[in-house]
Amino acid sequence: MQILHASSPDEYAAALREHPRLLVDYYKDDCPGCRMLDMSLQKFAADPGAEGLALLKVKLETVGEDFFRGLGLRQTPTLALFRDGAEAARLPGFQSPPQIAQAVAAHF
Repeated sequence: MQILHASSPDEYAAALREHPRLLVDYYKDDCPGCRMLDMSLQKFAADPGAEGLALLKVKLETVGEDFFRGLGLRQTPTLALFRDGAEAARLPGFQSPPQIAQAVAAHF
């Protein structure tokens, strides 16, 4: 699983255009659930279902709270699955590796 980082709305939009199978991790530094989700994503990366996926990390402190609000995000962490640039699913809160694998299998 390729890991990308978006530090601006333009980089975010470019990743959506360039990666047909994209997981987006919306997080912030001082969020315990975000750190737990990061560990889940690291474990999921070894799953066969992660092959060919890109993971885009989007940090609230970097891109700004207005950007997050504009996307309708209400909490961190939130994981979103994008297929061909369109959001296929949004998973708010902590997700275990099996939950991530199940969502990926259902939407990709």
